[in-house]
Amino acid sequence: MGPGDLEKVLTGIPRKPQSKKVLVGLDTLDDAGVYLIRRDLALVHTVDFFTPIVDDAYDFGAIAAANALSDVYAMGAVPLTALCIVCFPSGEMDLEILRQMLRGGIGKLREAGAELLGGHSVRDKELKFGFAVTGAARPSKLARKSGARDGDVLLLTKPLGTGVLSSALKAGLLPKKMEREIVKQMTTLNRASSQVMTRMGVKACTDVTGFGLLGHAYEMATASHHTLRIDSSAVPFAQGVLEFISKGVFPGGLSVVREFLEGKLRVEACVQDERMYGMCDPQTSGGLLMCVPEKKINALMRAIQRTGSKQAKIIGKVVRRDRVPLVIY
Repeated sequence: MGPGDLEKVLTGIPRKPQSKKVLVGLDTLDDAGVYLIRRDLALVHTVDFFTPIVDDAYDFGAIAAANALSDVYAMGAVPLTALCIVCFPSGEMDLEILRQMLRGGIGKLREAGAELLGGHSVRDKELKFGFAVTGAARPSKLARKSGARDGDVLLLTKPLGTGVLSSALKAGLLPKKMEREIVKQMTTLNRASSQVMTRMGVKACTDVTGFGLLGHAYEMATASHHTLRIDSSAVPFAQGVLEFISKGVFPGGLSVVREFLEGKLRVEACVQDERMYGMCDPQTSGGLLMCVPEKKINALMRAIQRTGSKQAKIIGKVVRRDRVPLVIY
């Protein structure tokens, strides 16, 4: 569902938790829910599933697992267990496809150190696949959407464009080399960046997924009661993304996010249309968007680079609340 529809559905729904052990619930629309077990241990719960975005079944299973695991990493937690969710057109589609999806998913879960405990399957005309993941975290180390503070630096750990490139793939327009590169990006876990973030005490983070960079940045700004200023020229995009957007190749969800943000942000005249649309592109297994205290940003960047990642980029800053939650310049 798009952010606007979800916002309408949740209007009037009780969001305040009944138990004091719920540390993170519905009220801030965080990436995962958090339940306190004891003073030094909390469980982190999330679920995510979707239709295929690549042709290879094994790759799709791995992408689905990486995407679900990402919500746990965004909270600064460690994945422990997972349950699989499957909607499958049995009788119409070869069961080997499902087997390969499971193999890909289990392989990625094991890379993360998580165990698949079971799951649930239903017959459906449309294939859907994903996981519910449970992780563990120290309550004092949690990162939340509501943790952004004045002066924090915005850091994005992966380039944008998986939605656009998936649309190009479905249209038969994506070269094989670009397909391999985007699959590699979507199957890369956010584990290393999350570990660095947690070790350095970062308190504000979200992963960039279905609502695009700007949709998730808006949630973070709203939850934190601050304004996020994003430098559009600094935002990284995967190869070919802006060119495909200029040709009208992008998913319908991109326009949904852009429409939702109307009146909720200020866009300076210097911002290119392709970049503005690209920042609304729904991502699958996207990177982490962190709000890092300025005094820690250089050390954090060096630590992330030591993990082998060269993709993290500084894209803006958190300031005191302006008239709008987001300013794009």
